[in-house]
Amino acid sequence: MSMSPSNNDTNQDSATAKKTAAKARRSASRATAPASQAADKAADKTAEKAGDAASAVTGTAERAAKATSAVAQSAARSVEAGRKAVVSASGQAVTLATTAWTALAHRKALAAGVGTGIAVLGASTYAAGRRAGRRTLGPITRLTGGRI
Repeated sequence: MSMSPSNNDTNQDSATAKKTAAKARRSASRATAPASQAADKAADKTAEKAGDAASAVTGTAERAAKATSAVAQSAARSVEAGRKAVVSASGQAVTLATTAWTALAHRKALAAGVGTGIAVLGASTYAAGRRAGRRTLGPITRLTGGRI
């Protein structure tokens, strides 16, 4: 079957049919125009709202990414500070343990040194006290050995 108008109906006026079809199209267009316009407006508003929602989601996602990044950096700084504190504390503990071990290993020499120091201190204070307790003698008294 071909798409061209048939030649069987030669009595029909094709101009009248065309006018009737055009009127029907115009009537249908007029009848559906408000609905079409409303649909176009709704589509525009929907597109606008979708764009606003997408920008809001994008902004929220960017803020969330920045916040997450800030939290991660803060956590990294905290971990680094904790690591430094542990290293410092362990270094101090090692120093204390080394000092204690050295004192323990050389306890005999340390005790002898302390004893010697105490003996020297006692002797020096005794000598200083004896010297301070003596009377001063003049030159004649020294010559005579204290008899005059």
